[in-house]
Amino acid sequence: MILLVFAGRLVQIQVIDAPEYAAKAENLRLETVDIPTTRGDITDASGDPLALSVEARTVFVDPVAVRDDERERVIDELTARFDLDRAGVARKVDAEPGRYEVVAEKVAPDDWEALEELGLSGVGALDDYKRVYPDETGAADLVGFTGTDGHGLEGLEGVMDGTLAGEPGKQQVEMGAPGVQIPMAEGLAQEPVPGKDVRLTLDRDIQWHAGQALAERAEELDAAGGSAIVMRPDGEVLAMADYPTYDQSDYGDYSAEDRANGAVADAFEPGSTNKVITLAGALEDGLTTPERVYTVPYSVQIHDRRFKDDHFHETQKLTLNGILAQSSNVGTIKVGQQLGADRLHGYLREFGFGAPTGLDLPGENAGILAAPDEWWGTQLPSISFGQGLSVNAAQMASVYATVANGGVRVEPTLLAGTVGEDGGFQASEEPSRERVVSADTAAELTRMLEAVTGEHGTAESARIPNYRVAGKTGTANRVDPETGTYTDGHTAMFVGFAPADDPELVVQVVLHDPQDEYYGGEAAAPVFTDIMSFALKSEKVPPTGTEPPNIRLFGDG
Repeated sequence: MILLVFAGRLVQIQVIDAPEYAAKAENLRLETVDIPTTRGDITDASGDPLALSVEARTVFVDPVAVRDDERERVIDELTARFDLDRAGVARKVDAEPGRYEVVAEKVAPDDWEALEELGLSGVGALDDYKRVYPDETGAADLVGFTGTDGHGLEGLEGVMDGTLAGEPGKQQVEMGAPGVQIPMAEGLAQEPVPGKDVRLTLDRDIQWHAGQALAERAEELDAAGGSAIVMRPDGEVLAMADYPTYDQSDYGDYSAEDRANGAVADAFEPGSTNKVITLAGALEDGLTTPERVYTVPYSVQIHDRRFKDDHFHETQKLTLNGILAQSSNVGTIKVGQQLGADRLHGYLREFGFGAPTGLDLPGENAGILAAPDEWWGTQLPSISFGQGLSVNAAQMASVYATVANGGVRVEPTLLAGTVGEDGGFQASEEPSRERVVSADTAAELTRMLEAVTGEHGTAESARIPNYRVAGKTGTANRVDPETGTYTDGHTAMFVGFAPADDPELVVQVVLHDPQDEYYGGEAAAPVFTDIMSFALKSEKVPPTGTEPPNIRLFGDG
């Protein structure tokens, strides 16, 4: 009877229930793991990397396969080689019946090979990828970084994560005796899909130089921050540098403020760089001409406020050319009064103020531009010369790019396109284009802006040998964002383009709260000259072949 019972039980186990027991036994040895995929690179326009993925390893332990006589050695080696907490490693080594306990991620292949040579039982590795950033690109604030899971957290890494990340695969693996994975042919559940490369319009060399020049001047003047942008007249951004910046590999050591992309995140009053819009509107509407003479006193009283020019002078006769070249606040107010609040507001909007740039960068501050029916008594004169509104550096760079582009505003662009697994390039959509002022008005503004760098202008330091340069200084009081009141600090700016007779490049420089020297012509113009000189050579732009025009700045009498 007993033998019959045993025989029946054996038949049940070995024949009737055999598939079920076999499946349970197999499942004890199986794990479902992700098959890592490559994250797409971020490159400049020439394909030079600003962020890329390199091969790495994920080191794991199979507790079941760790031999008792090697337990202490396994714990010691993993703890020491990866600088881990020994108690935490011990818990993973003892985590039976688990078969797959991750010990360290993003391990360099050489480091894994050195560990593998020890032949420790139960220790294995899976292929993985690590995100790295080439040193000294000057683009950290723009590019951003990824987290430990490989997904983008900030900057373009975050914004473009859906394009860059791809899709990891899924596969069942059987853990062999030494803890090494044995892929199962029938266990592949999902093929990995590599991420696409993102190609930017940036030039890595110009980006690097812009970052270096900006940082050097900011540190020299003990500035709180700053930004520098290099752009083509058609809106393509060649460089977008920021100060202060950070090391992407150790991003946790820096504050969110240090990591912010100030070129779009910091809003400030544009000061005298805004005067070009006031004059552009008056010229376009036929209200004035470059040669028209204005009587310009040192100061003027409007309602309860007295407006002054930066430096004292006797009442003088200035042409419209001279008002811009001398950066006269009082003269610009007179032009703004001709134009009126509604028309001035309209031109500010058409030049891109009060709206996002279209760059779609995280943390962008579109600035403040109140509707004209909200302007009170002194806002028209204030806004006409750059007070009472705020912009970011990319918005202001776009204004001068519009003038350099013959009066046509092209939405700024950073993304050239994407590159798929097959190497095929897919260009981004064409940016929007809109004519803001006529080609004739743009040409008149260009001649007037060229006088700013001339003998009687405010920015002789912006001259570049053998090239004609058009541009504008700007100096503005800083506003405390919490109280809305002016502080003792200043924002120094210079923005311009070259060659003035055939514009190829636009450069915008902003320095926040520089010490000792804070006028735009003194603090920011030298940085403009440095960056523009390098960019012209880098782009192989030939020297100007024409002489600057003779522009009349002063009226008779």
